[in-house]
Amino acid sequence: MPNVHGNVLRTAILFAAVASLILAAGAAADGVAGVLAAVVLAFGVCVLIYFWSDRIALSAMRSRPVSEWEYPQLYRLVRELSSAARTPVPRLYISPAIQPNAFATGRNRRQAAICCTEGILRLLDPDELRGVLSHELSHVQSRDILVSSVAAGVATVITFLASFAWLLPFGRGSGRLLKVLLMMVLGPLAALLIQVAIARTREYQADSAGALLTGDPLALARALRKIELGTAAYPLAATGQLAAAGHLMIVGPFRRTGLGRLFSTHPPVAERVRRLESLAGIPR
Repeated sequence: MPNVHGNVLRTAILFAAVASLILAAGAAADGVAGVLAAVVLAFGVCVLIYFWSDRIALSAMRSRPVSEWEYPQLYRLVRELSSAARTPVPRLYISPAIQPNAFATGRNRRQAAICCTEGILRLLDPDELRGVLSHELSHVQSRDILVSSVAAGVATVITFLASFAWLLPFGRGSGRLLKVLLMMVLGPLAALLIQVAIARTREYQADSAGALLTGDPLALARALRKIELGTAAYPLAATGQLAAAGHLMIVGPFRRTGLGRLFSTHPPVAERVRRLESLAGIPR
């Protein structure tokens, strides 16, 4: 199981990074007065990210909460797995995206949410969907959804600042150059923070824990293969909130070019499948 203290430390680093960026912008914009205003803004932003990071991720995928009446099979599977994992039943959301994918978000087990796209519900067989849900519940159980959700919130704030860098009151001359530099640097900075905060091994760990929970690693392996083909056929655009939330998905949702490559945080699906097949006793 991932180190809980390590996740807390990475979360603190993310908050420190976004607060430092806001303070630096305040100092550059208006000296001491700008710093004082930035202190208040930085505190407010950090509070917002902590309590609303799950909503930021869910809104990025245009997700909506669903009832058991609408999706009885999905609720049944999640309840069974939650009982086996001895964790509270998470809130369930559906995204209208055609791309097959799923993710878990939230700051703790009791505030956790799992989102599935319409595409994944259409694509996967029940045992494969069970494998995907067990993977996401493993993220919840291991408590790494906090750092993942906060990383999405921090990256959203940074990319928002990059989009509106021209509105900052830096004046002319060297100020214009500073604005250009901000626009060029803030996007890659957001990606870098996500790369630092999110360990690629977390997907291997969730795959393994999910396979242990269901006792069927091959079902998850089949699901990963199908999802990889689906994400290639219907890639999402690595822009704005989506770019910041892509690391939450079970399989990377972007093309491995441009910003999609910059925000890539997932290990190769082929290696994940190989490890799951090894768990099932298939020699490679």
